[in-house]
Amino acid sequence: MVFRKLIVTALATTLLSSGSALALESAKAPAVAVAAPESAGFSAEGLKKLDAHMQGLVDGGHLPGVTTMLVRHGKVVNYQVHGKKGFDGPPMTKDTIFRIYSQTKPVTGVAMMILFEEGKWKLDDPVSKFIPEFANLRVFKGVNADGSFDTVPADRPPTMREVMSHSGGFAYGLVPDNPIDKAYVSTGVLGAKSSQEFAQKVAALPLVAQPGTRWKYSVSVDIQGMIVEKLTGQSLGDFMQKRIFAPLKMTDTGFWLPAAKTDRLASLYLWSPKENKLVPAEGFMVLDITKPPVVASGGGGLVSTNADYARFAQMLLNGGELDGKRILKPETVKLMRTNALSDTIMNSDASEFSTAKGRGFGLDFAVVLDSAKAGPQGEGTYSWGGAAGTWFWIDPTNDLFFLGMIHILNKGGDPAIKDIDEDSAKLVYGALVDPAK
Repeated sequence: MVFRKLIVTALATTLLSSGSALALESAKAPAVAVAAPESAGFSAEGLKKLDAHMQGLVDGGHLPGVTTMLVRHGKVVNYQVHGKKGFDGPPMTKDTIFRIYSQTKPVTGVAMMILFEEGKWKLDDPVSKFIPEFANLRVFKGVNADGSFDTVPADRPPTMREVMSHSGGFAYGLVPDNPIDKAYVSTGVLGAKSSQEFAQKVAALPLVAQPGTRWKYSVSVDIQGMIVEKLTGQSLGDFMQKRIFAPLKMTDTGFWLPAAKTDRLASLYLWSPKENKLVPAEGFMVLDITKPPVVASGGGGLVSTNADYARFAQMLLNGGELDGKRILKPETVKLMRTNALSDTIMNSDASEFSTAKGRGFGLDFAVVLDSAKAGPQGEGTYSWGGAAGTWFWIDPTNDLFFLGMIHILNKGGDPAIKDIDEDSAKLVYGALVDPAK
């Protein structure tokens, strides 16, 4: 989770400089199916330490509020809210809505894999099969004296496998001193007013490396969203609503927020290094969610609740099914959480995901390959999170998942919360005293 944390911090800084037991809470149904911690192998006292840690962050002024949920064997073991929706706002509630930013990416990945199962695309297909603008991409070599890019032709177009594992060579605009990232920002890639404009802007910029040779967080999942729309003839939001949100009863998840729900939205803050405190967030990262977007961001546009996303996570942990509604086949979910990075990347000491670090990257998820090297989660754990601090992991080895939601951009600026995801993992697994239960 370390690198994911660095990514979401960079994103904010750069752009702003088995399910039936899981009867989760909705806005109108406050009751949840709760299991005693001991029945699921947890120490109640250990989980109190998790709650105390979160409450301490609120009491110390580091967060206005936070919601957390721990589920094992399809039952809610711990589900807590702390603090307020905003420092001067009403209390945080279990149906509070958050902008989940890059936690959107796994949802877009599932949308893609629904189409994969339908035979609409294959992992080794060139992305140019679906986006012709990407047929003749070039690769960055250097910067000429006049400021233009020195490039060489790409050996081949990136494959769909590489697009879904951030190894196709695309960039995002996250690294201020990287010329390609700077160009993504200066040319307004993420501000494109249409899918066609987005594709043209991306195609006009060089790749950071030859496809398959480097892992770099990128616009790849926005590219995936564009492909979903091309293959289905539907907007990304409509496809997700029909094929994911409605079947899973994710009633508060989408790319925009109806007026009747705006009072449930958590206030969004930004850690300001200049003021050394949290300030209300403004600027490009604060997407207009009052109406359906012209271009839905498959990489970061969804809003959701802890309870809604828990239904998505339990579906995945169940092997693609929840409450009798099958979204994906078990083997497809397994494929998503299987490392997809090339040997070149995995054997590179410079790679953020490598054999030495015990982590890989699947199809829109980070994956633990060696828990002794990567952290306390069980082998095969898959995860991601969002720029405003939401985080989750799904641990199939221990049949559990954990969700945390805060609403702080650039949280890495505050030492007390920059490791909130890792801190929660240590506390959760420290409380798992009888994994065999």
